[in-house]
Amino acid sequence: MRRLRVAIIGCGWVAGTQMTTGYSHLRDLFEVAIACDSDRDRATAFAAEHKIGTAAFDYDAVLADPSIDVVSLCTPPSLHHPMTIAALKAGKHVICEKPLTSSLALVDDIIDAERQSSARVMPIFQYRFAPGVQRIKRVLDSGLAGKAYIASVETAWKRGPEYYQVPWRGKFATELGGVLLTQAIHIHDLLLFLRGPAAEVKAFKTTRVNAIEVEDCAVAALRMADGSLCSLTATLGSQRPVTRIRLCFENLTIERQSYDTDAPRPGDEPWSIVPKDSTVAAQLEAIVPRDTPLTGFAAQFAAFHAALDSGGAFPVTLLDARRSLELVTALFHSSETGETVPLPISQAHPRYQGWISAQSKHVA
Repeated sequence: MRRLRVAIIGCGWVAGTQMTTGYSHLRDLFEVAIACDSDRDRATAFAAEHKIGTAAFDYDAVLADPSIDVVSLCTPPSLHHPMTIAALKAGKHVICEKPLTSSLALVDDIIDAERQSSARVMPIFQYRFAPGVQRIKRVLDSGLAGKAYIASVETAWKRGPEYYQVPWRGKFATELGGVLLTQAIHIHDLLLFLRGPAAEVKAFKTTRVNAIEVEDCAVAALRMADGSLCSLTATLGSQRPVTRIRLCFENLTIERQSYDTDAPRPGDEPWSIVPKDSTVAAQLEAIVPRDTPLTGFAAQFAAFHAALDSGGAFPVTLLDARRSLELVTALFHSSETGETVPLPISQAHPRYQGWISAQSKHVA
């Protein structure tokens, strides 16, 4: 397998996490050759900290470098679409942080650009690759759970004024949204990954915790495509951070609760599974978990490399990112109109071009 040369674009904390929990574990597969940021001091410091050979300050110059195979976009969300399009035109593969972009129209534009390019795009949803989620996914894929009844998902974290000192946060123009885009999007992706797509959405959102443009509290009710029901709760005003996921099925109840510093790691163990009876318990014991030495970013990046090497599908696809942003679009539209929103959302929908509107910028 060929070692791929990577340029990290944007040298903030997400890029640092990608390095320490991702690329640093995969030195046989990737060489992070360039750290690029428009802030020269930040790029230089990041390159020195992570022993990256080159600090760069011009994205176009990085794209012109024939030795670079992959750009890993860790920039503010508003830059993801133009940077992805430019990379595809330059023939560079793209790994892009969430949220991919600000509308279904722009996602479809990226999908079209990828079709016309020799390069490919992988969105980031690294929570999927944690060992607990992988174990639960294996159980659900076996069919043992039976009919789905109901699910509840709670993302109750804490973000205060200090978090919003970063200039691009808290603004629709740059962050694109609040708790639904930046924090809960990972947890909601886990729901869709484990339970499949939603069919109808009814939601409310508001801004009550911080003096910001974007939402920091939201609730929603979903009817899933299989007819089961789901509730979503998200806030940045919980004095004790917690993430809760509870999935109730005919034969099993599955639950994960993660508190405090564990709240952003709901994919990790322990997930609990309560079987209906001893027969189901015995069948559950027969489902052997796969040995997964890699987790999170490292597992997703390794699967990315393997897909490029084989020509196979990426572990997270543009259609996965589209489904995630389709849910966001429905949540915003329902909250702002009072409507129950059916999915999928077509090009004729008033929010196909984006969920950001004058109503979105209301601060309660």
